[in-house]
Amino acid sequence: MIKKLILAEWVKGYEDWALIPLRLALAAVFMAHGGQKLFVWGLAGTAAGFDQMGFHPGIFWGTLVALTEFLGGISVLLGFATRWAGSALTVNMLVATLKVHLHNGFFINWMNVPNVGHGVEFNITLLAGTLALILFGAGRLSIDWLLEGER
Repeated sequence: MIKKLILAEWVKGYEDWALIPLRLALAAVFMAHGGQKLFVWGLAGTAAGFDQMGFHPGIFWGTLVALTEFLGGISVLLGFATRWAGSALTVNMLVATLKVHLHNGFFINWMNVPNVGHGVEFNITLLAGTLALILFGAGRLSIDWLLEGER
């Protein structure tokens, strides 16, 4: 009898490794967005943007979000305190989704149509990823795994 070639059989025992591409993608996005707020716009520019969006005082909220995204991204990349970072990033994305992007609808304004904001599709994707980190942790290749010992 010929054994069926089932993908699930090929990856059996490697499920924890599936979290690595998720962590790399989330870390890249959050570090880039947090880094942009910290190093490109600077805290003053970020604060002005947050004030303009109605988050007062802008310096407090802008700094909090910039640090959450940047340091949370580093934490996710290293797999250190991953569930805590995932929790902070989840709250960050919930607020961004509900308070900033929801009124723009679902789709991202990929054609850069003037006076049309960005919808929630990107935020929802990031939110799903951060929720997965809360539920499953960082997986094998992580500082969390090393600190928790063999399972």
